Amino acid sequence: MGSSPKALLEGGPADLPRRIVPITPPGSELRVHTDGGYERFKSTARRQITPEGDLPVYEWIEHVDA
Repeated sequence: MGSSPKALLEGGPADLPRRIVPITPPGSELRVHTDGGYERFKSTARRQITPEGDLPVYEWIEHVDA
């Protein structure tokens, strides 16, 4: 299958449109763009079973204004 790796986002703003996002390429940090800038997430050693499979958990670090 050609699906890209995904991650589960934990923490951050409650109004994020998605909590399961593609990670290309997988790494130690992920940025999710929002209307007012972006949210930063860092990888953890944890994994969680989701409807989309066993995914790595990325936890929220901070909001950065655009």
